[in-house]
Amino acid sequence: MTRQKKKKSKKGISNLTNTILSILKKERNKSFNYKQIAAILGVNDASSRNQIIKTLAKLTAKQEIEQVDRGKYKAIVTAEYHTGIFDASSKGNGYIISDDFEDDIFIASNNTNKALHGDEVEFYAYRRRHRGKQEGEITNILNRAKSEYVGTIQIQEKKNFAFVVCDSNKMYKDIFVPINKINKAQDGDKVLVKLADWPEKADSPYGKVLKVLGKPGEHSTEIHAILAEYGLPAEFPYEVEEYANNIDISIKEEEIKKRRDMRKDLTFTIDPKDAKDFDDALSFKVLENGDYEIGIHIADVSHYVKPDTILDDEAYERATSIYLVDRVVPMLPERLSNGACSLRPHEEKYTFSAVFKMNAKCEIKDEWYGRTVTYSDARFAYEEAQAIIENNLDITLDTINNFQIDTTIPKEVSLTGKEYKTQSEIAEAVLVLDRLAKKLRSQRMREGAISFDKVEVKFNLDSDANPVGVFFKTSKDANKLIEEFMLLANRKVSEFIGKQKPKKTFVYRVHDEPDEAKLAQLQNVVSRFGHKLNFKDKASVSSSLNNLLKDVVGKKEQNLVDTLTIRTMSKAEYTTHNIGHYGLSFDYYSHFTSPIRRYPDVMAHRLLQYYLDGNKSANEEIYEEKCRHSSDMENLATKAERDSIKYMQIRFMQDHQDEEFVGVISGVTDWGIYVEIISNKCEGMVSVRDMKDDHYYFDQDHYAMVGKNTQTMYQLGDEVIVKVKNTDLVKKHLDFFMVGKPQE
Repeated sequence: MTRQKKKKSKKGISNLTNTILSILKKERNKSFNYKQIAAILGVNDASSRNQIIKTLAKLTAKQEIEQVDRGKYKAIVTAEYHTGIFDASSKGNGYIISDDFEDDIFIASNNTNKALHGDEVEFYAYRRRHRGKQEGEITNILNRAKSEYVGTIQIQEKKNFAFVVCDSNKMYKDIFVPINKINKAQDGDKVLVKLADWPEKADSPYGKVLKVLGKPGEHSTEIHAILAEYGLPAEFPYEVEEYANNIDISIKEEEIKKRRDMRKDLTFTIDPKDAKDFDDALSFKVLENGDYEIGIHIADVSHYVKPDTILDDEAYERATSIYLVDRVVPMLPERLSNGACSLRPHEEKYTFSAVFKMNAKCEIKDEWYGRTVTYSDARFAYEEAQAIIENNLDITLDTINNFQIDTTIPKEVSLTGKEYKTQSEIAEAVLVLDRLAKKLRSQRMREGAISFDKVEVKFNLDSDANPVGVFFKTSKDANKLIEEFMLLANRKVSEFIGKQKPKKTFVYRVHDEPDEAKLAQLQNVVSRFGHKLNFKDKASVSSSLNNLLKDVVGKKEQNLVDTLTIRTMSKAEYTTHNIGHYGLSFDYYSHFTSPIRRYPDVMAHRLLQYYLDGNKSANEEIYEEKCRHSSDMENLATKAERDSIKYMQIRFMQDHQDEEFVGVISGVTDWGIYVEIISNKCEGMVSVRDMKDDHYYFDQDHYAMVGKNTQTMYQLGDEVIVKVKNTDLVKKHLDFFMVGKPQE
């Protein structure tokens, strides 16, 4: 008996209906025959061609496509197309955030059309839903968010190619690199790779290695990787440094004549003890009628950084200085940032100033804006100024020296032999300015400003940049003194321009009102700690938030509540369209006081002088684009700074593997619990898979993880004890084991 041959089952093309629809809708102005579709799909066997022909016929019958010519098909476009930003997950699916929809649109991994995280895309939305979310399909990529990625290279020498496994969990594909484009990288190196192409039939995008960053886990490698991940520079191009080095930075008599000469006015700076650039100074003078003349003097960066130069181009591209845990990546070369534009003690400098005459009630009687030349009589660290405030003049030079700061306050300061400023005069000025600053702050609070004094985490680093300790930076009176007068200058400069008729283009720093839904979420969380909020109107929201922030000071939930409250706020940004600043409760606000480290301040200086010279309004469209770029770069810098802090926290916790820590639950998701350690603010995650004492499920309504059998509840804000499970410097992950709750 002959054995019958088993028939081979026909293997169909998976998801063919959606694939054909996707092809036709992507190129909806073109028509295709079955051969062209087969070529796109990379099939040429008879079975596959028949499947395509049958599917085309079915779609035509359903009136989802139309036959526009014999054998030629086009999509019937009944759906409205939208645009949005794709938020990808590590699995390749994701969501589109679009202004056209209130909720995000779910995109399955087979409908992403090779879109990557952050891309601006065109899409259409289906009627069907996925887990409550409307589902859609990406039809076109309008703009790639980025083309360069950081990752670890894996070289397949025998196969003559390599793959780069990206650090970002938002990059769901490895990048294929031909062996001739690895740029001398060795297997296991951390590299910067650039996307070159993503062929239609290829599963992974193609790329080439631009730069070898070093071995993963090494300090220098990881810091440079953070900058590279966000496309931020680590150093200045040679020609930019050369240009800066050739600028004449001497103080010229002919230039002084064009400016208001304020060198005789008592002037000083107050900055962090480790600051290298001093871009703002205060001058103080008592007038004959008892009022005060107070000058806020800002480094005149625009005098040196001229438009249409490579120096200005570089400053604009950077848009901001970047403050990582172990270094500053400056916006301007050191010769300017730490030299010509730094208001160092006992040096004459070109400045741009806002000068106010005010009485003891902080009522402004007169204001003046313009270019000046100043001379700084002294440099204070915040600690020195704080000591004067706390001791109320009962302080000596020896006391200041006890801070072991390189003080530059001499017993007597002479200005070309004509006038002397003594220690007591300078200290008296600090005290008067402190009293005025407190009144300015009190006025702001009464007018509805939000008082954010969030604790800032800092690291003590040894000579090799290893973290040997953690300390918390808080804002004291000396910090607030400087803050209030900088806010005053920023507000009054923007008000001076903003109220002019006809309207003048200017660079504003705006902050919209908080989102009502986020406020409701905040209410749900803080009620867990016994706090109540009142959102009846704008005034009650502000006072309620201020009371909340005041009530949590020193409590276990402070950092959590501070963080959540900040998240309810809209993001501040730069724009030419003024809507005011909600958080500060200002109708007009700009950034004017830090041009060494922020490009919008440089623009504000230029525009202010332009209008002081009597010119008409500048081109709004040009400045709006510059504002948009500045906001984008600020956002990238903030992300890099956060990543560097996270990296340093993980390095710090590597030396504390066997210790138990008390922490506060700072977040709960269906995959685990986030815990912030109280003593050092390091945050890590307890995976639900590692919670072996019960089967836990996520209770979204109560922000909690609940045990099915024991009903043990771990809820947002609870104190828990954790132990370090794993520290991953490369992925910047800190994982904890849950030990339990502290015994009461």
